[in-house]
Amino acid sequence: MSEPIRVLIADDHPLFRDGLAALLGAAQDTELAGVATTGEEAVEMARLTQPDVVLMDLRMPELNGIEATRRIVAGSPRIAVVVLTMFDDDDSVFAALRAGAHGYLLKGADHEQIGRAVRAAAAGEAIFCAGLAARVLAYFAAEDSAAPAVFPQLTCREREVLELVAQGRSNTVIAAQVQLSQKTIRNNVSNILVKLQVADRAQAIVRARDAGLGHRSRA
Repeated sequence: MSEPIRVLIADDHPLFRDGLAALLGAAQDTELAGVATTGEEAVEMARLTQPDVVLMDLRMPELNGIEATRRIVAGSPRIAVVVLTMFDDDDSVFAALRAGAHGYLLKGADHEQIGRAVRAAAAGEAIFCAGLAARVLAYFAAEDSAAPAVFPQLTCREREVLELVAQGRSNTVIAAQVQLSQKTIRNNVSNILVKLQVADRAQAIVRARDAGLGHRSRA
């Protein structure tokens, strides 16, 4: 008999968290590796327990699920993170994917769907609820057919921040949109200035707009 799939639950809602724990305990091929109630706790428990899968809520105290996912995957790439949340907007979905999530489910998923997602993630597969799968496929198809990224010296996160800077958004607005701290955004902007070899934010905006960034609607 193969070893059970060890799952860490990261969710701050007691009733939902308890339901997931009961589900994992009842299945023969899964076991509960631990429970985290904040994003910081999720990162630390993932480091200590090294689960196979983390079921991650997005809206968590102390540290949001996007950044918690990024830190977990960066520290232990073998851990598969599956987002389990109420939010199905494109910004949340694609931010989770960019952070390294293996899958994305909504909290309306039934027990069978959640169990299937855990098994798929543990096997290295990506899993999405039916309503999101087509959007995810379209997103990656568009990326594959797109022209090579401008400013290849920037990381994906820095290009994302530069796009928003070029749209005239402040650090506060950018931080809220990508669900990172203002300190992290300030560091990203500083790295962008150095890598683009410009003196200030205004020059970065000019360079970015000349390269075709920042022309989306600010609505």
